[in-house]
Amino acid sequence: MKFGVLQFFSWPERRVPLHTVYERTLERVDIMDRSGYDAVWLAEHHFSTYSVCPSVHLMGMHVADRTEKLRIGTGVSLAAFYHPLRLAEEVALLDHLSGGRVNWGAGRGFDQTEMEAFGVERDDSYERFRENFQIVLDAWSNEKLTYQGKYNRFDEIEVLPKPLQDPMPVWLASSSAPAVEWAAEQGHAILMDPHSAHTEIGEKIALYRRVLAENGHTVESDIPIARLMAIAATDAEAEEIARQGARWTVGSYANPNKVGGPPEAWAQDEERVERYVNEVIIHGSPAKVIDQLRELEETIPLDYLMASILSHETFIRLTDEVLPRL
Repeated sequence: MKFGVLQFFSWPERRVPLHTVYERTLERVDIMDRSGYDAVWLAEHHFSTYSVCPSVHLMGMHVADRTEKLRIGTGVSLAAFYHPLRLAEEVALLDHLSGGRVNWGAGRGFDQTEMEAFGVERDDSYERFRENFQIVLDAWSNEKLTYQGKYNRFDEIEVLPKPLQDPMPVWLASSSAPAVEWAAEQGHAILMDPHSAHTEIGEKIALYRRVLAENGHTVESDIPIARLMAIAATDAEAEEIARQGARWTVGSYANPNKVGGPPEAWAQDEERVERYVNEVIIHGSPAKVIDQLRELEETIPLDYLMASILSHETFIRLTDEVLPRL
């Protein structure tokens, strides 16, 4: 099993200065670089304290400058919100300046506030994302780019630099069944989200592999699976961390109001919090978490854990007490 961290930059209730959030995160990155983690995957979000990291490429350069071995994943570049040529340039430049350590993850995004602010209509967002994603790939693989699409048209544009890695490792964030099917039909590697239940992740991976085979594709890349995690000295302490993390997630990010539902649908939504605690978050003492991960390794299967940690103690115990035993 490989290990990475899906790194958010959460700022709950703005309790500390924002620069403290960044400092703590970068201290963890230093530990990751020394401790056998494969990659830190940086989460891009806008206009929300759920994660204050509007540029994963700029943050990725800072990570690259202070690490030696750790790979730098974008988890994800929200490609629908970028000019595709600028996106291709920035990711390729990061790959060069990091010494070829970029894992490029791309996604559509779903947040209505982000879409409205960036002028992306929800009904067009899938098409725009897929077009921008393809343009990035074409810009990297062709000496000069000619492209005629619905949203973009280019004629003999030389996009520089090309990535240092050839080929660049690329993943698509695929949360819904249609997104999984499309990625499989195209033969792309996928990332799995931190908000689905373990059983749902298993079903989507089975769907992905079936559609890959039906379309004659083989993909050698790992499938990084993001899982929210809470680890503490006792199971009860870890469950409380998980519950607090679930409330923060439901209230600040994964709520129906973000996709057009009424506020009463998510305010005080303890049922959704319980779903996170019981079906989504891996939580417990180190020994219990090891057992859970071994079970998921056999059943999903979980070959690449992208840990989304819910406390600093979780990170330390994952690093010192869980990873060495797996």
